[in-house]
Amino acid sequence: MEKVIVICGPTASGKTKLSIELAKKIQGEIVSADSMQIYQEMNIGTAKPTIEERQGIEHYLLDFVSPEDRYSVADYKKDAKKAIKEIIKKGKTPIIVGGTGLYIDSLIYEIEYPNIEWDENYRKELEQRVEKEGLDKLYEEAKQIDSTAIQKISPNDEKRILRILEIYYATGKTKTEQEIESRKNPISYDYKVYALKWDRDVLYERINKRVDLMIEQGLITEVEEILQRHKKFPTAMQGLGYKEVVTYLKGEMTKEEMIEKLKMETRRYAKRQMTWFRKNKQTIWLDGQAKVEDNIEIILEGMKNC
Repeated sequence: MEKVIVICGPTASGKTKLSIELAKKIQGEIVSADSMQIYQEMNIGTAKPTIEERQGIEHYLLDFVSPEDRYSVADYKKDAKKAIKEIIKKGKTPIIVGGTGLYIDSLIYEIEYPNIEWDENYRKELEQRVEKEGLDKLYEEAKQIDSTAIQKISPNDEKRILRILEIYYATGKTKTEQEIESRKNPISYDYKVYALKWDRDVLYERINKRVDLMIEQGLITEVEEILQRHKKFPTAMQGLGYKEVVTYLKGEMTKEEMIEKLKMETRRYAKRQMTWFRKNKQTIWLDGQAKVEDNIEIILEGMKNC
């Protein structure tokens, strides 16, 4: 069974740098597992690696979906497996890199997400209810439907709260029930999963600095330009970093309040990511504060011993 390396961990933990250096060392190519870096035009707020940062390493599933389009976990799994196959055909090693736990789990556990026919009218109805009744009300409804899935979701994560309701409305089954059923599928590849861990305070400081850098690099202008070019955003503008700037542009908070809110929400997101990756029993933890070369050595040793 062919080996596939997975490098995951919280936002701002150094996944990009480690994966690129590893790819250079082992003739690898990278498949992104980031649910926001898939979108075109959304570069600064997603911390998408630039062409220079990629250092000539081929990257897949970056920058290929319009902000106006929906993109599901089922879509991701299909596209990621196609990319993995292509990389192996070239005689290279696939490296899955990202912080979207759902994307990673869909591969390492072969979870099948059925292609659900989404009801746009129902989605609009839910969005109108958020406006009128508040997200808290829908969070509680989602909790009643699927208490297991809701534990992994922030009460502020509108996109995923609505998705729980939509899945149940469209299929009559909860998201958790679907995942349990689909985990019976055989695994296609030998996935070696590594995650970067950090001292919490150090990671939070890195996150704060990253948000400041995003603002300096022009995140607000990026959001303004996307809003001018596109009329609808099924999921893209619900992403972390974008919804906060949209709120600021609507005049609902000051720039300083928006920056602090973005830092806080990003720290919370990192905490949820760590909780998610800890539950994957096969994960091998790497010290994020160690030298990149030392972590690469650990990965190479792991590949030798398999």
